Amino acid sequence: MSSSGSIVTPSVPTQRLMSVASHLHSQRFKVVVCRNLGPDVMSILEARPELDLVVWPQDSACERSWLMENISGATGVIVMLTDKVNSELLDKAGPSLKVVSTMSVGYDHIDLKEAAQRGLKVGYTPDVLTDAVADLSVMLALMAGRNGGTGVDLVQRGQWATFSWAPFGLCGPQLSTTAASPTRKIGFLGFGRIAQATLARLVPFGITHCLYFSNPSSLPNHARDAALAKQHKLQAVSKVDLDELSRESDVLFILAPGGGETYHIVNETLLRKMKRTSILVNASRGTLVDSDALAKALREGWIWGAGLDVVEGEPNVTIDHPLVKESRCVIVPHIASATLETRLEMATRAAQNLIGAILGREMPSEVNLSDVS
Repeated sequence: MSSSGSIVTPSVPTQRLMSVASHLHSQRFKVVVCRNLGPDVMSILEARPELDLVVWPQDSACERSWLMENISGATGVIVMLTDKVNSELLDKAGPSLKVVSTMSVGYDHIDLKEAAQRGLKVGYTPDVLTDAVADLSVMLALMAGRNGGTGVDLVQRGQWATFSWAPFGLCGPQLSTTAASPTRKIGFLGFGRIAQATLARLVPFGITHCLYFSNPSSLPNHARDAALAKQHKLQAVSKVDLDELSRESDVLFILAPGGGETYHIVNETLLRKMKRTSILVNASRGTLVDSDALAKALREGWIWGAGLDVVEGEPNVTIDHPLVKESRCVIVPHIASATLETRLEMATRAAQNLIGAILGREMPSEVNLSDVS
């Protein structure tokens, strides 16, 4: 209204701008969610009026047929490790798709090359599961070394009463140092955040040396290693080659990324070099370990035991699997991040990544696709 009291009609350009602004405000983006993320996190998504949510309704892994049927026209999708994101799915989604957000730190299930070629953003959930995975890694080392799997099985099958005690029955190598055994060398294949968190948890056991193998193309970080040795009062923190890592480690933790470069890096050659009292722990990706070679190593006594959170080909690991048959192999079903606190943080990060990408904001954790070809 003008000062004279008459109504002023907006100009045509102003009307157009107002129309565009109104359209953007009312625009809704279809988002497919492959698993209900619980009330705390679903409320974050539901609170965004811009999002039109399509959620897998069952408390089970999302069926591929449902995902293929509902992905068309979506702007974003939240997936789990069990949901394969490949050219088939991306073609079905169409050009509207802008972001794939996975509730996992790993993204082997996502074809990054396809994502990069289509200009997609990919979100993941690093850092938040570091402590949970480190906790479980230590648990697996203890379970494997102290015959935890065999002991639990004996009790659960009701055989404790008939078990014949012996001075060295169910004994295994001790993780902590003793007066008679004052040296412990802990090895890491991969020495990122999770490995270093695992190292910190092992310090109270009296470990004396930390050995690690990482990307051969990366230079040793002597300053970092010296600082860690001083912080944890270790005799040494050293980058070594695979040969020394396998020969010297009392416990060898596999905590490296998956992919072609690390496929079956733990093979028969490496396992044959390990100590007969050594323990192998894998809490990274099943593909790093040759299952048949590890089963043979356990069966023939090349190493003492193994603790696995991951197995190649999972979840198709049946009672007939060669590693399941080995009594000194403790296997849990990929539960390293399965704490209430960690899963809530992972789900929250997945939701935040998706919202950030769709609304043109920064994603808290985005996979760098610049070098993907």
